[in-house]
Amino acid sequence: MNIMQVFTLLGALGMFLYGMNLMSSGLQKAAGERLRGLLSAMTSNPLKGVLTGMGITAIIQSSSATTVMVVSFVNAGLLTLVQAIGVIMGANIGTTITAWMVAWLGFKADISILAVPMMLFGFLFSNSKKNQRKNIGELIVGFCLLFLGLSFMKESVPDLRQTPEVLEFVRTWSAHGFGSVLLFLAFGTVLTLVLQSSSATMAITLIMLSMGWIPFGMACAMVLGENIGTTITANIAASVGNTQAKRAAMSHTIFNLFGVLWALILFYPFLRLVGTVTETVFGLPNPAAEGFSVSGPTSPEGTAALYGLSMLHTLFNLINTLILVWFTGLIAKVVSCIIRSSENKEKEVFRLQYISAGPLATPELAVEQAFNEIIHFAQISKKGAAYAQAAINENEPRKLEELKEKLVKYEEISDHIEYEIATFLNGVSAGEISESTSRKIKAMYKIIGELESLGDSGETISRILSRKNIRKKDFTPDIINNLNAMANAVNDAYDAMIANLNAVHKGQLTDISNAYNAEDRLNNLRNDLRNAVIEDIDRNDKNYLASVYYMDIVNVYEHMGDFMINISQDLERAFIR
Repeated sequence: MNIMQVFTLLGALGMFLYGMNLMSSGLQKAAGERLRGLLSAMTSNPLKGVLTGMGITAIIQSSSATTVMVVSFVNAGLLTLVQAIGVIMGANIGTTITAWMVAWLGFKADISILAVPMMLFGFLFSNSKKNQRKNIGELIVGFCLLFLGLSFMKESVPDLRQTPEVLEFVRTWSAHGFGSVLLFLAFGTVLTLVLQSSSATMAITLIMLSMGWIPFGMACAMVLGENIGTTITANIAASVGNTQAKRAAMSHTIFNLFGVLWALILFYPFLRLVGTVTETVFGLPNPAAEGFSVSGPTSPEGTAALYGLSMLHTLFNLINTLILVWFTGLIAKVVSCIIRSSENKEKEVFRLQYISAGPLATPELAVEQAFNEIIHFAQISKKGAAYAQAAINENEPRKLEELKEKLVKYEEISDHIEYEIATFLNGVSAGEISESTSRKIKAMYKIIGELESLGDSGETISRILSRKNIRKKDFTPDIINNLNAMANAVNDAYDAMIANLNAVHKGQLTDISNAYNAEDRLNNLRNDLRNAVIEDIDRNDKNYLASVYYMDIVNVYEHMGDFMINISQDLERAFIR
């Protein structure tokens, strides 16, 4: 095998992986919102969750994308962890469709013959002005590249039968009984970790089997290893993520490790079952029979081996799901015990809750994650406003200082969250996004800017209170009551804004009259208080400086109302169709 063959093989592998990603991305863009609607509606019990996960993964050809979607819904409170586990089980069944597609179209039908002509249609669609046609064009191009890459991989892999000594060396790996099973299982795990794609590892395994490099049993062991490798990848991605992401990844691990454990214990009986089913369904030689060997992918034995390996992948996940679907509640309890949420919420308030770690999701899923984070940001901002009101009512110096420190802290938290969300949105914007997604992201940039300004407002109130105390000025009971009235009006404006954010998230926002009503109440109250202060100063100028501080806080509250009505207006312009 010369150096050019090596680079051709690696390039073909890269083409296969890129085609898989492009096809999955195009499918998600074309059907993203519909799939999210289906996911939220079809998970009322574990069985429906399994069917939903299986269907969505079969459509978008990416169990990872389904898992990202599931975690996003768990974080948003639209799915419970139990429901999410059911969907993840179904995603494992759905991803087996890829193996069948590769085995049939890539080896038997040789779809690569049609791939180049199909690229013309992909190009034409991708140049359309309509976003949906562009997404379909991306899907077609990805589909073609996937099978062209697979074709090049098959052609660039050397025929070891021409070098018997090398073939014999490879076959010695499978001559150690059950030790060889464990060896190939480890090989499949490591290969999946390196390639970051169980689909690519499955394609390589199918090629090795069809070329006669390894026997059927060892290829099956590699498939079991791939199921372990894909869970390690998910756990690495979730390791710096939020608690729910870690629990979802851990439930995936428990599901697959349990499956691999029983499959290893019953390895040879399971292989005989796979062979019998393949022989019965397709009328082909039994790939698990004694002395079975593969002479090439086009021979009946080659077809039997390819279909048998795909059958093993499907039966493994199907049986595993049928066993564990009845224990989703128990799995949820186990992962919740293993991965506990932090008891000190105050220390973790600055951490992102919904934007998962690891690779960016496709734009449609990423916008969903970012919007969840914005709702969380708004809730944090409201909590900061409550501390500002508490500071206004506090007379005890030590407690007042503690509240001031909290307000400074919340201002820093707002800066941090705005930066993190903006950084995430920058990453989403760097990819190819639809006009609708671009409009939503622009609105999100404005919204997080307004929320950051709301965070600054609490710290501004703390500075006004500090200046008041330094000058040894006191607020009268009437002033305190008036400031509480303003604070309560701001709290109502927060409720209207958060209600509108949640309504947009659920696709239920039709108007923002609640926000306009809250803003009018704030403006009218500010005007009444300002007029009353002017009259009071005219009668008694001794309270002038205290009145200045008083009106400064009133104006801060009024500006907070402006920030909040801006957010609702941004929602109306970008999200109401």
